[in-house]
Amino acid sequence: MPRQTTFAKNGDITKKWHIVDARGKILGRLATEVATILMGKHRPEYTPHVDCGDFVIVTNAKDVKLTGNKLEDKTFQKYSQYPGGLKIKTYGTVLAKHPERLIEKAVTRMLPKNRLGRQMAAKLKVYAGEEHPHTSQRPEPLEV
Repeated sequence: MPRQTTFAKNGDITKKWHIVDARGKILGRLATEVATILMGKHRPEYTPHVDCGDFVIVTNAKDVKLTGNKLEDKTFQKYSQYPGGLKIKTYGTVLAKHPERLIEKAVTRMLPKNRLGRQMAAKLKVYAGEEHPHTSQRPEPLEV
């Protein structure tokens, strides 16, 4: 007799909290692990059309590493749709001013580009320093 495939439903999944220390970690490798946890691909009951991922807290975003010359060469581009409205910032300037944006952008670009992806991205909490306001959720440390 063939086995029955079961699909997870929104009410069936209990979401856990994980905490990741980004100090000394490479940005891309950290982002892939975090995106996998947010999507829920680490669970045996993973279902593509259901948000079965966990919450992830990333601390020490200011101490994340980029390999090679990416701090000077890699850029964020933003265009305002007006002539001459192209704004270009290097990863180095973004890391100096808003280090949490680097990790948020790297992770959200690895998630699905739809409503479900935005729902998954909302479960990511990134902080530049060591402190975070989620101690009452008792997050488990996650080794990356």
